[in-house]
Amino acid sequence: MVRRAQPERTCVGCRRRAPASELLRIVAVGDEAGHSLRPDPARRLPGRGAHMHPDPACFAQAVRRRAFGRALRITGVLDHGELAEHVEAPTTTSGQPDRAKVASKVGRPT
Repeated sequence: MVRRAQPERTCVGCRRRAPASELLRIVAVGDEAGHSLRPDPARRLPGRGAHMHPDPACFAQAVRRRAFGRALRITGVLDHGELAEHVEAPTTTSGQPDRAKVASKVGRPT
């Protein structure tokens, strides 16, 4: 049986290498107000991506170090509100945030 090598990426928060399947891909989406960071768990959004463990500690460390701008090659202030909600949201067994619990936290109907 032949083993295939899994792609590895470096977490922008803790700087540890891990298989890409264990890390959350993050992309910057531009609009008239600037750029906002969006989680890309399906790994399908276009553009340059940064990778991070889906852990609030890694997120806080990446924000403190301003690592997202460097990894995504974007200058200026990045809005990381949506990414913070995704990282801090309770997850289901699939690793995705539980939409009902997130919606109730922000006051939106499911």
